[in-house]
Amino acid sequence: MIKVVHIITGLEADGAETVLYTVASRMDRSRFESEVISLIEPGPMAAHLESAGIRVRSLGMKRGSANPLQVLRLARWIKQSQPNLVQTWMYHADLLGGIAARLAGKPVVWGIHHSNLEPAQNKRLTIWTARICEVLSPWVPKRIVCCSEASRITHTEFGYDDEKMEVIQNGFDLRAFQPNAEARQSLRKELGLAEQTPLIGMAGRFHVQKGQRNFVQAAAQLHARMPEVHFVLCGTDIDANNAELTGWIERFGYELHKVTHLLGRRTDMSRIFAALDVATSASLSEAFPMAVGEAMACGTPCVVTNVGDSALIVGDAGKVVPAEDPQALAHAWQSLLAAAPSARKELGRAARNRIQQCFDVDAIVARYQKLYREVLALSDPSSAQHSSVAPLVG
Repeated sequence: MIKVVHIITGLEADGAETVLYTVASRMDRSRFESEVISLIEPGPMAAHLESAGIRVRSLGMKRGSANPLQVLRLARWIKQSQPNLVQTWMYHADLLGGIAARLAGKPVVWGIHHSNLEPAQNKRLTIWTARICEVLSPWVPKRIVCCSEASRITHTEFGYDDEKMEVIQNGFDLRAFQPNAEARQSLRKELGLAEQTPLIGMAGRFHVQKGQRNFVQAAAQLHARMPEVHFVLCGTDIDANNAELTGWIERFGYELHKVTHLLGRRTDMSRIFAALDVATSASLSEAFPMAVGEAMACGTPCVVTNVGDSALIVGDAGKVVPAEDPQALAHAWQSLLAAAPSARKELGRAARNRIQQCFDVDAIVARYQKLYREVLALSDPSSAQHSSVAPLVG
């Protein structure tokens, strides 16, 4: 049995946290055991992990703090758990969890889920944490997992040890995200709209890199040409209390607020994605956007900006436009809405097929399992051999 302790900054329902849940909950339970430690107070993903039978603990650190005593406490927790290895997720967990794992005498695998280190789009603490990790990368981690090719390139150029890097792209659960014939009417009824109302939507937390401003500017342009179209935005801080976001909606488009729906954080994203005519990503920067693949798995065609691995995910089953070009984004939306419903449905089928063929979650989980066995073989060949009676396929 191989025991893995996963360390992550927090457990909000965002991209890296979702991937952690997927990997930990779907690994072969006859060969792997998982435990999760959150550096700060855990968010909603903790309940999902616990429901899957995975132990979750929190150090209770304050966001933005780095108390050395907490690192020692984390190292003590790792020793007590007696894992075979530690997997960390994102910069702050890579740094603190990586040091704690080494203090506990355990091999560690870092996880990178970011592809942009421009100072204008990141907090100073994030840049400094990534810089410290860059310095430590030759010594602390045994391997570094990047969730996208864009992430690998960015961090290699930043100075990370390229020889330790491996790209394992995120996977998508085609059982959790699938077409839903009832979703279209259900969501429109919730929003007080007629069943034939065209809907364009985007999911993502409110952040400059996610491009909500870009989305609103494109929506204003399309609204001037197609006033019957409605727009849906959802995610953390995507609600009427967000003065910056509502200010853009009021300023960029005449009566745009009447056709824009801010839904906040949702737990029914499969239903929402399946209800849309077009799903989109207006991001200025991405690594491997989960929302795009989830929408495609629901059979919804996507328009994405050409950042990170977005174009790779979409392939020829959607449209790709330049980043920070709201006019191009609006034109791509319009071209899909102007297509015959049968053509759009066929494109949606192609989108789901692409996810199934290229990014199926079970294949991704198998790659993590294979990586863990390889790391153990490098660290302690006798331990890796003893941990399983038969080699793991995949």
